[in-house]
Amino acid sequence: AYYCYCSKEELEAMREKAEKEGTATYDRRWRPEAGKTLPEIPADVQPVVRFKTPLDGVTKWTDLVKGEISIPNEALDDLIIARADGTPTYNFCVVVDDYDMGVTHVIRGDDHVNNTPKQINILKAIGANLPEYGHLPMILNEQGKKISKRSGDTVAITDFGAMGILPEAMLNYLARLGWAHGDDEFFTMEQFIEWFDLKDVSPSPSRMDLKKLYWINGEHIKITANEKLAELIKPRLALRDIYDTAKPALEDVLALVKDRAQDLNTLADECLYFYVKQTPAEADVQKHWDDEAAARMLRFAERLEGLEDWNAEAIHDLFKPFCDEEGIKMGKLGMPLRLAVCGTAKTPSVDAVLALIGKEEVLKRIRS
Repeated sequence: AYYCYCSKEELEAMREKAEKEGTATYDRRWRPEAGKTLPEIPADVQPVVRFKTPLDGVTKWTDLVKGEISIPNEALDDLIIARADGTPTYNFCVVVDDYDMGVTHVIRGDDHVNNTPKQINILKAIGANLPEYGHLPMILNEQGKKISKRSGDTVAITDFGAMGILPEAMLNYLARLGWAHGDDEFFTMEQFIEWFDLKDVSPSPSRMDLKKLYWINGEHIKITANEKLAELIKPRLALRDIYDTAKPALEDVLALVKDRAQDLNTLADECLYFYVKQTPAEADVQKHWDDEAAARMLRFAERLEGLEDWNAEAIHDLFKPFCDEEGIKMGKLGMPLRLAVCGTAKTPSVDAVLALIGKEEVLKRIRS
């Protein structure tokens, strides 16, 4: 290493010259060499410390993802390893940190490929063993450009959490970007640990696909224990002014509706009508509700009230006889019944929904 006293103006002039000639930025004017006369040390410049990059040969390594990479040393600068105020620079810090911690594998994004020869040369200079390097492909946005917050891309993992993405699903999706295990799109953490091998990682960049992320998230929701889901959904229900989820038990509700949502926020919305009747959409009212439907609901409520055993099977057994008596198809009963009890025409099997909401609440909603 050596001190460099170049001023900002000198460095800028070197940079402009290097851009024109396609050479390394720094001309090594302060690098001590045998028989070389160094410039006079200026009085008003605090020096930086530069690393003496080898002038001949190449720096090469076998990348775990990209394969053989070779960089001519003449293309490398004598990088600064300590600033004028004495603070060390990134490339020097990471080398010292890796060496001190005994790091054997450096796995990072391929935007760090250009840092690798610099770090390898420093490691060689201090006589350290070289770790293995693997540079993973970058993730691009849906337009095929580098992900950027400025472009409106979601970049923080916490943002995906707010979108209702499960951690397991996020890991599954990110692992699948640039890596594959046959045609398997959906897998658990345990399967990922068993299957993953760096040799299967593609060196090509991958493109973000939110539709695929939501699909994978929906698959993970389906296999997540209802008790665990309940703990994730309760805070979201509280934001929707639902605080008491004991009756019906939220775990039972989730068992019925969790295959209808691809994110936790939608799943929370699917739970709402079990606790509070929702205001139906005007389009649903126009399509499924009129005075005749209202009168029919009151007649059906009498059948429901007569049930001694309140369960999905008993409720289901009322449907066909009632429809036959009324001379209607099931849709003329089921859709208005959903609107009257739930406030939406889109629910799971209506008998199961009524069974969970409970007899007293169902009758109250119909008759109101």
